[in-house]
Amino acid sequence: MPILTIFTPAYNRGHTLPRTYASLRRQDCKDFIWLVVDDGSTDNTAELVKVWQAEETEFEIRYLYKENGGMHTAHNAAYANIDTERAVRFSDDGEPGGTAGMPMLQVLQREGLFNVVCVVTRYFGGILLGAGGLVRAYTKGAKIAVDAAGKSMKRVWTAVYVPCPYPFYERVKLEAAAFGGILRKTDFGAEVELELLFPEGQVSAFLEKLTDLSSGTVEGMETGQEYRAFPVETA
Repeated sequence: MPILTIFTPAYNRGHTLPRTYASLRRQDCKDFIWLVVDDGSTDNTAELVKVWQAEETEFEIRYLYKENGGMHTAHNAAYANIDTERAVRFSDDGEPGGTAGMPMLQVLQREGLFNVVCVVTRYFGGILLGAGGLVRAYTKGAKIAVDAAGKSMKRVWTAVYVPCPYPFYERVKLEAAAFGGILRKTDFGAEVELELLFPEGQVSAFLEKLTDLSSGTVEGMETGQEYRAFPVETA
């Protein structure tokens, strides 16, 4: 089962949908479902999609027809019918098909990003860029935005409290990092008190390692769970 749905709201877009279809077929990764939400079109949108569904493609094509209600209702219908883990929506917003939305989406996919919105606004400076120039411009704009914003990972974390003597402080930090842990807080007093957060499933192995490296003199304690985002450092 693909984990991603790419959906396209369409109202009388039979003249532009073939470019979207061609762009999707050119993708290196085709582990997705393409959902076309037809918002009451009166053109040949339905016929086009039926032809494509009959072709041998490396991704599934789904078609959903609804009475015309506007873009926002098409979005609502799409999300009500998506059964994959993730969904994607992109738009060229008036630019030539395949020159803006898809290049930006490819940047996000290469960076491994989801649960994110990226908008690139281009101001016309008097020079016509052509299709290749537009692709490069929107690709660069999206990459600049991603690099400037940084990345974070949102997940369920298990909180662990670890008091330890100073000689073990650096080693505990190294071991925590090795198990995917994040150091949330450190207090320095008679001994070092660390508050660590670990991904689910990593706490038991970390606590066992802690016992081994300290011969039982350093012990940690789970204090709860929380769902939150933390910045991800990139090289």
